[in-house]
Amino acid sequence: MSFKIVVLAKQVPDTRNVGKDAMKEDGTVNRAALPAIFNPEDLNALEMALEIKDKITDASISVITMGPARAAEIIRDSIYRGADNGIVVSDRKVAGSDTLATSYTISQAVRKLGKVDLVLCGRQAIDGDTAQVGPQVAEKLEIPQITYAEEVIGVSAQSIRIKRRLERGIEVVESAFPCLITVHGSAAACRFSNAKRVMKYKHAISASEAAEKGVDVSKLWDEKPYLKIEEWNADFIEADDSRLGLGGSPTKVKKIENVVLAQKESINLSPSDEDMDGLMKELIAAHIIG
Repeated sequence: MSFKIVVLAKQVPDTRNVGKDAMKEDGTVNRAALPAIFNPEDLNALEMALEIKDKITDASISVITMGPARAAEIIRDSIYRGADNGIVVSDRKVAGSDTLATSYTISQAVRKLGKVDLVLCGRQAIDGDTAQVGPQVAEKLEIPQITYAEEVIGVSAQSIRIKRRLERGIEVVESAFPCLITVHGSAAACRFSNAKRVMKYKHAISASEAAEKGVDVSKLWDEKPYLKIEEWNADFIEADDSRLGLGGSPTKVKKIENVVLAQKESINLSPSDEDMDGLMKELIAAHIIG
């Protein structure tokens, strides 16, 4: 019996390039206006999954991502790095999901895979910074969870020992399978793409991508079925529509304000002891330091 690992990954807007059009009027992220990247901590989770796969015989890694057609880029990137396959959960019904609706959708997709031994994901995504989706998925799947994972201390087919990175130190915990692990950004960086895997899977494509490009891929999939990126909708994962998207999201953004930091005044100082002493006294008097 194979050991099944699932990695939850997200394609996120690059928050290093946030501009005035980054948010829509309804308070959701305008993803079309920002470059899309692989969520950094999900890459840490993928690397941890690959390390575990190296230690367990017959282990396989499936990557699940939720998003529009272009989210299939995450699946290809994951396969290049060593994942076995991936699934894009894509449906207009899930648009605008908060963490509660997102975790419900993802948990339904994980259930659809059948028996899963281990689920890994990044601690949080850089577009929301909530760190809620992973723990919520664990709760919905009714499995134990280990958060803030930094390193795998030991793993067997029955259990795993993890070093957690906490604010004031470290902690080593152990869990039996199945369980879910959220991975801290201080964990090992993900390995680079494998050149042979890139050549083998570079033409992997999902149905939505093929439709957008107007290409017929039925022959390609018949000849090379491993190039088909699975795409699931809400009906396929047997999701309750009332728990999806904006309608299933109790969290709403009520107001957005653009904050522009502008320089009001400046002081030119020389490197002399007198000027440095004066600056320190001014900062202490203003209670900025001291």
